[in-house]
Amino acid sequence: MNICLIGPSYPFRGGISHHTTLLCRFLRVSHEVHFFSFKRQYPAWLFPGKTDIDPSRFPVQEEDTIRIIDSMNPVTWLQAAGKIIQSRPVLLIIPWWVSFWAAQFFTIAFLTRLFTETEILFLCHNVVEHESSIWKKLATKLTFSFADRFVTHSREETEKLHRLLGKNIRVTTAFHPTYADLSQSVVSKETAKEKLGLSGTVLLFFGFVREYKGLSILLKALPDVIEQKKVTLLVAGEFWSDKNTYLDLIKGLGIEDMVRIEDRYVPNEAISTYFAAADLVVQPYLSVSGSGVCQLAYGLGRPVIATDVGSLCEVIEDRSNGRIVPPGDSKALAEAIVESLQPENLKLYTANSAKTREKFSWKVYTEKIVNSI
Repeated sequence: MNICLIGPSYPFRGGISHHTTLLCRFLRVSHEVHFFSFKRQYPAWLFPGKTDIDPSRFPVQEEDTIRIIDSMNPVTWLQAAGKIIQSRPVLLIIPWWVSFWAAQFFTIAFLTRLFTETEILFLCHNVVEHESSIWKKLATKLTFSFADRFVTHSREETEKLHRLLGKNIRVTTAFHPTYADLSQSVVSKETAKEKLGLSGTVLLFFGFVREYKGLSILLKALPDVIEQKKVTLLVAGEFWSDKNTYLDLIKGLGIEDMVRIEDRYVPNEAISTYFAAADLVVQPYLSVSGSGVCQLAYGLGRPVIATDVGSLCEVIEDRSNGRIVPPGDSKALAEAIVESLQPENLKLYTANSAKTREKFSWKVYTEKIVNSI
């Protein structure tokens, strides 16, 4: 099948960039894929992080990527649309995660619809972004008007799509596939801990730190955990929320010696070291649609404790490959961590993590996208 795919890729960093690039890679196993990526994503004044450029020595990238779209230059939107029209694809896949891309994707989808019979699929990471407004929802709805069908990553996101557009839409509920391909090597637990200067039991909170990810809930749970089990919490990710708020909370709880913060974007070549060092990955999210971190953990053989939001409960089987607890409940989170660290439980959850990776493969995922009705 002739497919056109739009989305970020290297040199840009982050989960959407990784996802789109890996999607291209696995679609190319069976299909001809024209991959249209960005010359520029966000203007600097709109980007909350330190940089949107991937610092990895071994980045995830695909050959023949057409880097053409500049978010702030409408001429490039027209150029991308022209190349897509010229390609005459059977399917155009457009990822959706924030309404910032409404004007760009509206233009491309409109022109593709006007001049071709290409089927247009919107791949929804977030139907409505975490920090939304009525205007963002209207922009989303207008852009989605050109879609023939949709793919979401959770039942919750499918319901959001129905509330936004009604029931008479074609939508397939898929999943976040494994991200183990981001890791460049396998590292033993002992080697990983030695590299990171850690010892004993390690809990890992991984990824960008934003308020909705609930790190404060995990910090509040830590004193109850420490009463029963000595642990170190490793926070590895760039802070997109006020870091001092968390530092003050850590000091107020008296857990400075039990928390290690690495405020940085972790490059691909270091990912396996962080997950190998961890006994448990903890995701105390207050809201989320899907989670690449969760699938990264399972891809690297680590059980996950998370909250009952978004697609997390569709991936984590409670008391099988991890634990599910209510969002915002630090007491329940502490109890789940302590219980999961019991040797027999930790052994079971870790063993079942490998099976989870097989269930959420890219092969199954790409088949859902191409074959969904």
